[in-house]
Amino acid sequence: MLHSPVLLEESVKFLIQNINGTYIDCTFGRGGHSNLILDKISKKASLYSYDRDPEAVHYASSIKNNNFKIFHDSFSNISSYHKEQSVDGIIYDLGTCSTHLDNAERGFSFNKDGPLDMRFDNSNGITVSDWINKAGKKEIMDVLYTFGDENHGKLISEAIISHREKYLIDTTSKLAKIIEEIYPDKKTKIHPATKSFQAFRIFINNELDEFKKSLQSAKKIIKTNGIIVTIAFHSLEDNIIKNFFKPSIKSFPKDIPLNNEQESFFDCIAKKVRPSDFEIKNNPRSRSAIMRVFKKL
Repeated sequence: MLHSPVLLEESVKFLIQNINGTYIDCTFGRGGHSNLILDKISKKASLYSYDRDPEAVHYASSIKNNNFKIFHDSFSNISSYHKEQSVDGIIYDLGTCSTHLDNAERGFSFNKDGPLDMRFDNSNGITVSDWINKAGKKEIMDVLYTFGDENHGKLISEAIISHREKYLIDTTSKLAKIIEEIYPDKKTKIHPATKSFQAFRIFINNELDEFKKSLQSAKKIIKTNGIIVTIAFHSLEDNIIKNFFKPSIKSFPKDIPLNNEQESFFDCIAKKVRPSDFEIKNNPRSRSAIMRVFKKL
């Protein structure tokens, strides 16, 4: 299955305010946003894309365009490659690439049996299997609560500890089955392992801290009047975005009329944009997406 970028036309329309500008696609994936950006910008413009996944970087090699360059690196490091106030637009599509979910060998999906991996960069770091077979009960439980909002984290962590005393948990199907067998809410509409797989994926890739670091970098390198587009898929990401871009309060002495004036570095020019019913029908994975767009002041 090909990856279908969410809110593609809408996001790129907001992003490109200067066809001769410099742009960053922080999450190349399979190039949906990057390719449309290249179609919209002039030959004088530049696009730099980033991805931790070696497969994505290899896929990007098929793009033959002098305006384009891809880096095999985390988007948390974008300020290492770009000077302050040098970029006209930055886009984050934070959704997991469909090709990860559809490829059993990457170990992201509870619907497909494969090695329990879940690393975006499968050439570095530890797998979920490495971690889950050694981690303590409290650590597993904390990950489930913090990154999956899983109310049954204690029950699931106990089941994992109990199971691994006899058998290695090394495949997606083994982990999914452990969770499914002990899950109390049998009639839930979503698969019992949904929140757990999300939590383990976010944890093993350090997704939220990487995103926070990237936003700090984006703030430095974006030009005045430059655009930052974010597309989030769950509340953990969206809360980071809202907190990062909310106006800060600057206090002055009481005898000065400007007391408690808001010092805002960004203006929100598009708030909580959702996919259309048509897009959701054609791409059900888009249903949870929320786009927000910010302009640097």
